[in-house]
Amino acid sequence: MSWIPEYIFRPRGWLLMTAGVLALLFAQLFGRRDLLVVGVFLLALPPLASAGLRLFAPGFTVKRFFSPAFVETGTTATVTLEVHGSTPGGGRARMVETLPPHLIDVPHFDYPQPVTPRSLLSRYSYTLHPTRRGVFTIGPLTARFGDPFDVALLRRDLDAGDTLTVAPAAVVLPEISLTGGRGQDGSRMTRQQANPSDDDVMNREYRHGDPLRRIHWPATARQGKIMVRAEESVTTPEAALVLDQRFWAYGGHSKPVRKTDALSSSPAFEWAVVAAISIASHLLERSYSLRVLDHQGLPGFASSASALEPEREDFSGTSGVLAVAQSLAALELSDPPVNPGEAQAPLAGLLADKLIQTRRRGPIIAVTGALTTADAMTLAAASEAAEGAFALLVCQDPAAVAGPLTILRRAGWQAVALTPTTSLLQAWADMDEPTFLPAAATGSHHHPRSANQPTGPATGYLP
Repeated sequence: MSWIPEYIFRPRGWLLMTAGVLALLFAQLFGRRDLLVVGVFLLALPPLASAGLRLFAPGFTVKRFFSPAFVETGTTATVTLEVHGSTPGGGRARMVETLPPHLIDVPHFDYPQPVTPRSLLSRYSYTLHPTRRGVFTIGPLTARFGDPFDVALLRRDLDAGDTLTVAPAAVVLPEISLTGGRGQDGSRMTRQQANPSDDDVMNREYRHGDPLRRIHWPATARQGKIMVRAEESVTTPEAALVLDQRFWAYGGHSKPVRKTDALSSSPAFEWAVVAAISIASHLLERSYSLRVLDHQGLPGFASSASALEPEREDFSGTSGVLAVAQSLAALELSDPPVNPGEAQAPLAGLLADKLIQTRRRGPIIAVTGALTTADAMTLAAASEAAEGAFALLVCQDPAAVAGPLTILRRAGWQAVALTPTTSLLQAWADMDEPTFLPAAATGSHHHPRSANQPTGPATGYLP
């Protein structure tokens, strides 16, 4: 009887009321008093049962726990519900958990659990398999109550739901040479010492490969073995990550941008987000101090609804990896232009100023959408302030950014243009390949860089 609507009353309740109306008609037609009593009873039972449900429905307290509390796309999360009835002897209920639309397996539960008929507390668990990043509301838990006659129906939300943060999953990147003068762990030696003297010098034993100019002869004479100066202390390596978030740069004009679960995004931007978390994890796990900036030169996650500290620029250590991942969970594209003919927003001059004026001498890695010539000139000026400059340009048509790509390469950037179908591992590995500009475009003041050759039809690199 699925064709009978279930609103306030169950199908049985609607049938009883229909039978009651017929009984009253027959009572009036045949003058039967007993049919009158039956008709009144059948008509009154469903409304009275519905009123009783609303007056005496049991109260509930719901607690929801996520394991793990922080989830990555493609992984599994376990949700545990603790439902505590506050009314002893409360009736049975059918409970349904409300989930986001893309999570299609909606769990159902019966209260109370059959295994604990005397307890007011029932526990339920189910698993989620999120495939999209974002901040999602899990819940509310909706209960459907029925009366002993199964004629009335009451639906109630038992809680307001809880939020689950789903971060993009990082891709493990291989080691590549990001800067000169560093070890694979990213450490480098300071170039200066603070007013050193022979009394301040710290010495250690000679190791194979130490330059002879660092031998400390007085200490060697005292110790009876070769000693070298060790005043050059190891400092924390530094790097900067620039994440472009402009609407038009990721295909906002050529292809509709997906607006799902309150996130404004596109396939190209999703590729950029995965690249950002992968690069950040790669650097932070190697003890880098990472600075994250957006296309305006502002803190990279200033516009993210999931960032705990939106104004934070610097990240380090394991806590930094978690902070970056959580901030990227709800990061979306900036607002599109109000008018279709409005000029495309360029990279801000503040970004170049921050990259140039900073005292950092580590690598700069830029993950951007399509760039204009002006954008490329802005980034090109920052290459001299870093030990290495790398750029990943993700767009629908790599041929459209051939000009900006050449400008970056001539300025010393190791840059590649790719599509959202390009493998991040391949793009990352190809940035480590030496590139050579065409002979006509090469000058004595240019770094020898070259265009990356396509590895196959699916890579999406600019020929």
